[in-house]
Amino acid sequence: MTDLSRTSAAETARLTASGDLTARVVVEEALARITERDPALNAFSVVLGEQARAEATERDAAVAGGATPGPLHGVPIAIKEEIDVAGTVTTFGGEANTTPASADAELVRRLRAAGAVIVGKTTMPEFGAFPYTESASRGITRNPWDRTRTPGGSSGGTAAAVSAGLVPVAIGGDGGGSIRIPSACCGLFGLKPQRGRVTTAPQPHLWWALGTAGPLTRTVLDSAIVYDAIRGNVPTDLYRAGGDEPFVAAAQRGPGRLRIGWTTKPVTLGVKPDPLHVQAVADMARLLADAGHDVREVDPRYPDPTAAFVPQFFAGIRTEADAVEHYERLERRTRETYRLGTWVRQGVIDWALKETEKVSAKANRVFEDIDVLLTPTIAHRPPVVGRLDGVGTVLASLRAMPAIAYAALWNVAGNPAAAVPCGTGPDGLPLSVQLVGRTDDEATLFSLAAQIEQARPWPLVAGDEA
Repeated sequence: MTDLSRTSAAETARLTASGDLTARVVVEEALARITERDPALNAFSVVLGEQARAEATERDAAVAGGATPGPLHGVPIAIKEEIDVAGTVTTFGGEANTTPASADAELVRRLRAAGAVIVGKTTMPEFGAFPYTESASRGITRNPWDRTRTPGGSSGGTAAAVSAGLVPVAIGGDGGGSIRIPSACCGLFGLKPQRGRVTTAPQPHLWWALGTAGPLTRTVLDSAIVYDAIRGNVPTDLYRAGGDEPFVAAAQRGPGRLRIGWTTKPVTLGVKPDPLHVQAVADMARLLADAGHDVREVDPRYPDPTAAFVPQFFAGIRTEADAVEHYERLERRTRETYRLGTWVRQGVIDWALKETEKVSAKANRVFEDIDVLLTPTIAHRPPVVGRLDGVGTVLASLRAMPAIAYAALWNVAGNPAAAVPCGTGPDGLPLSVQLVGRTDDEATLFSLAAQIEQARPWPLVAGDEA
């Protein structure tokens, strides 16, 4: 009998499309796993059991009536709290909104059009402000590999749900590492796409130039399938990416011989990477050299992204806070962050966006000589939960530095970047490296990551042997 907790989205869709399984059976089993396992993790804030069963039944009926199954036919998918799902409150991880969304976000509409079934929404820290999934409203979300550790954030509920085998795919968002950080903590593949690759509708942007949405998955192919289903823009999007190569095709072809530069130098001054992460990069560099790539150490000459990142961080929080129904219900730390960002007026935002262009140009100089940059994904091992307990904005920001030290620059620059699993450490927790690609070149990252996955398979769910 098929163990659906370990079955990829691609295989699940094949089974449902062929008639070997029904969407209803797949969804029922996912809901049963959530009921059984999630109380110990706190990955889900909302479970849409009745709605998901009805949607799965509709999928089965459509195929029985002759409809062509979509690429995600019958696949149960969870959605991060910051993204609209019709009939649910878009909480941003808190209690300040109370009215359910009247329509799906465009991304969710596209998932449904591809045949996916939405089974619930996943936890996040309020407004995704910090890379640890802890909040006054939702409590602490725990890492399936070790429940005393954080799954990272801000897409921590998303990561925990996929890593624990509750769903094969869940959607997160990344404004400073929030897809890659939890992927690294939970042993998942998580690619932040090029800025503008995925629509942010109904919002024109996500934290201005910093944010984008995308899947966290257990396999490279699953990520490619989801991205091909959700990519593209609508007229209201502030940003648009270039290039049109299908990602599924990229994930299924060899990458060719690439010039790969590696470094363990963090962007953030004063942060030291854990020796296990330094070793993971060295091991990956050897693996890639053995695969025939031109691999060498480089100095990326990182620009300082602070002047571009910080104003957009504050502006993103303030924009979302201004739109909630009950400002007074926001967490104390969120309200403190809001007040600390009062200096970020429109003129400052405009200036920061110009700085973004300068930082991007400087950051991309490294790709004059290489095709892909290899770095650690995060500097620290997944910390013990309670990282944000009782601390204000300033201390929370300092505690976030090791998580974002390699990630946030690429939100400012806009480049695609992926967290790729590479085994486990002696502490039993996942190891991860980051692959950064040239502008608009997710395809190379998909091809290279698929090659790594084949050469060094990673666990399908937390605790599995690779």
